[in-house]
Amino acid sequence: MIQLKYVRSLCETVCVFVLFMGCTLLFYYGILWVSDEYERYHRYDEPQGKAVKVIQPIHEERAVTTIVERLRHFYLHGE
Repeated sequence: MIQLKYVRSLCETVCVFVLFMGCTLLFYYGILWVSDEYERYHRYDEPQGKAVKVIQPIHEERAVTTIVERLRHFYLHGE
């Protein structure tokens, strides 16, 4: 009677382990599939159609030289 209890407990433990490993493998291969899909996506290609630049580059007469001017330029324009 006691041995049957241990066998049943061992069987339930193995079933939970197999279920856990199956879900883990399913999640892992799902993440690999999503990663592969996004890796093939060409996000840096030039846009097609009627694409318009959002911001035009600023042509200043002199180059930005000091750190304070560079930070100000970065905060104002995000470049």
